[in-house]
Amino acid sequence: MQLRPEQLAAQLAQLDRPLAPLYLLHGDEPLLVIEAADAIRAAARKQGFEEREVIVAGTGFKWDDLFMAAGNMSLFGGSKLVDLRIPSGKPGREGSEALQRYISTLGPGIVTLITLPELDWQAKKAAWVTALSNAGVAIECNAPPLSRLPQWIAERLARQQQSAPRAALEFIAAHVEGNLLAAHQEIQKLGLLHPPGEVTLEQVEAAVLNVARYDVSDLREALKNRDTVRVVRTLEGLRGEDAAPPLVLWALATEARAVAARACLLHAARIDRMIKGLARGDIWDEFLQLALRLTQPRTR
Repeated sequence: MQLRPEQLAAQLAQLDRPLAPLYLLHGDEPLLVIEAADAIRAAARKQGFEEREVIVAGTGFKWDDLFMAAGNMSLFGGSKLVDLRIPSGKPGREGSEALQRYISTLGPGIVTLITLPELDWQAKKAAWVTALSNAGVAIECNAPPLSRLPQWIAERLARQQQSAPRAALEFIAAHVEGNLLAAHQEIQKLGLLHPPGEVTLEQVEAAVLNVARYDVSDLREALKNRDTVRVVRTLEGLRGEDAAPPLVLWALATEARAVAARACLLHAARIDRMIKGLARGDIWDEFLQLALRLTQPRTR
């Protein structure tokens, strides 16, 4: 059976109907693949599939492991979900033959979820892909064409009980340039900023264009004011924007010298050695620990 991503939820919601023995996901849009896989796993849990075994078919993978996973029932005595991932999308001759044999072993108590990347036209016609598709439910998770992206955004807004005029939908679509993950994030942001109902073009523009930018001066000001929440938020922003660690350390060390905090200066010196590769550790975690020490109330 072939389904579109938007048809999956309705199919899984039929509680009087057991899950298909096999689900095959592939496509060019990671967000849709992830969402479909999450929905299948959630439905499996609801139907009593208490155990999940994840198998990654990478270099050197032994296909017998797949048969063993399906042959070993749940440790808890219930049903089991076999979660097979083939990152390359190319199982090779041995894998192709194994997957076609595997179909004949499908039985009650086991549901198999197979995740692949985007398949080219030749791969879609391969015997193993055809066999898997015919054995269960196949879902091609491709991004909608740009012309349909505003409608896709409108459908996602409706899930959180919101709507927006056509101009606002087109504004979001133009801003994300076809990136569904970016569009998803903007839609979630609107859900957090505004209550259910219609969101205006002005509100959409303000939310989409309000992208936080952080620099070292923001961190210094937050440290000086001992604003712990802002310090943590600014550090996360700097990390997300790949700020140069030496600049971040300079801001922290400058504040440490200003307040004559000897222990903090020693901490800064240790981070300096990490940056230079002379010591091991998570630099950004150490930045956070040092910043928290610097924002503690001063004692006399």
